[in-house]
Amino acid sequence: MMWLTDIIVFPEYKFTTKDGIIALGGDLSEERLIYAYKNGIFPWFSEGDPIVWYCPHERMVLFPNEIKVSKSMQKIIHKNKFVITENKAFKEVIYNCKNIDRGDGFGTWITDDMEQAYINLYKRGIAKSIEIWLNNELVGGLYGVEAHNIFCGESMFSKVSNASKLAFIHLVKSNNYELIDCQVYNAHLASLGAREIDRKTFLSILKS
Repeated sequence: MMWLTDIIVFPEYKFTTKDGIIALGGDLSEERLIYAYKNGIFPWFSEGDPIVWYCPHERMVLFPNEIKVSKSMQKIIHKNKFVITENKAFKEVIYNCKNIDRGDGFGTWITDDMEQAYINLYKRGIAKSIEIWLNNELVGGLYGVEAHNIFCGESMFSKVSNASKLAFIHLVKSNNYELIDCQVYNAHLASLGAREIDRKTFLSILKS
């Protein structure tokens, strides 16, 4: 397992472990994060642990033309009950993603350093958020990173039913991404049409 230094470089993909780990350590500088995402690599670790960098063998993705919107969600969309914005409250979105109780007992992987790192990317126009508002209150949203023609989703939250799902659907339908990177398998996103593809296929799309 390669430990990263100050030099911004990652090992060859063939050295990825069976769990998808490609490297450890390094930092969350803007330059390293941008380089990582453009090469299909992302950080995922817990507070107190070294930074762990992943490039899974199987990638959970959504091709925009494969999104599944249920009839119940179509009704919610047509009612225009919610207000949807983009990049209006990035800090609030990542704060909620970090602090909302997901009910699984595992807490959050968004450390203070991670939170600040993505805020820095947002200030550079690389990270992006979708916000869902109800009665002028932020009730849902998501954030992620743009890499070439792909949106790399990082996290989402909901304070009311279907808010994060609405943000995801808006992201897919209102932007011209070739692919939405969901990183690892998630049953919630699978219900919306996301599926796994092999890493080679993912990287060929990312670098096309």
